[in-house]
Amino acid sequence: MVFSGQVHERVFFYIQADLGSTPAGSSTIHFAQIRDAYADISLDNKKEFRLRIGQSKIPYGFENMQSSQNRLTLDRSDAINSGLPNERDLGLIFYWAPDRIRKRFSYLVKSGLKGSGDYGVFGLGIYNGQTVNKVEANNNLHVVARVSYPFAFKNGQVIEHGIQAYTGQYAVTSDQLSSNEVAGGNFDDCRIAASLFLYPQPFGFQTEYNIGKGPQFNPGNQSIAVKSLHGGYAQAMYLFRRQKQVFIPFAKIQYYKGGKKAETDARYSQTYETEIGVEWQPISAFELTAQYTLADRLTQYYRNFNDRQYGNLLRLQAQINF
Repeated sequence: MVFSGQVHERVFFYIQADLGSTPAGSSTIHFAQIRDAYADISLDNKKEFRLRIGQSKIPYGFENMQSSQNRLTLDRSDAINSGLPNERDLGLIFYWAPDRIRKRFSYLVKSGLKGSGDYGVFGLGIYNGQTVNKVEANNNLHVVARVSYPFAFKNGQVIEHGIQAYTGQYAVTSDQLSSNEVAGGNFDDCRIAASLFLYPQPFGFQTEYNIGKGPQFNPGNQSIAVKSLHGGYAQAMYLFRRQKQVFIPFAKIQYYKGGKKAETDARYSQTYETEIGVEWQPISAFELTAQYTLADRLTQYYRNFNDRQYGNLLRLQAQINF
């Protein structure tokens, strides 16, 4: 395929500083890490065809693409995010979207309707597959593809449908293993997911579900093997305004059963969780979220075959948007 016009390039570099959580293996709670470092190369004058080269979000899932500013719940769902923890990796991704749809993607974010951003109507790419800020361990690239389209109706309502999939081999490396008795290695890692988002005008609904297979700890023989996985979430929300203030109450349920490839021993996880909360934006540059969570989580790995944790908790988050 031949593209006409000039080549346009945009470079994006983002470093995150975190004062409250600690990366695995770190002895301090204060650290900085590179989150995004990529160049966007447009292949036509309208920038409908572009290449993204470097470390960036991998186009798998709608919620995974949402920034913390656009996501209502404080955390992404286990079902989708376990495929791409931290959402990013090093790779090369081709994106395409018509100019009018790119403008629609932009509007759905800038208007406060909780869009995911512009990741194209179609995306196709290759990436390392070891997750963000980790060295490639097996010289085997993952392949990802995604199609997502926001349908706009005459009454102003927008519904976005999407389907995405990835495949590759994930290397469970020695730093992930809790004992020499557990063997790592290369394991098949593939998923397919469907997404649906009814933008909140004023009622909104968001759901995703994925199935696949990947590395998972098996307590029966105390080893890691390729096992099937499945899970998803459903979320309802309602957006209303009082003068210039924005309120969005929400409720979300999630379920996941399968391995978490990037965690210790690729531990098995079974999650049931309900989240109820409200986001308040007194001004566009500031938001406060209160969320009450009811959780029931079971994990299995070499050091603990029955690590079950359940309970309720209240979380508050203040965020400055710029």
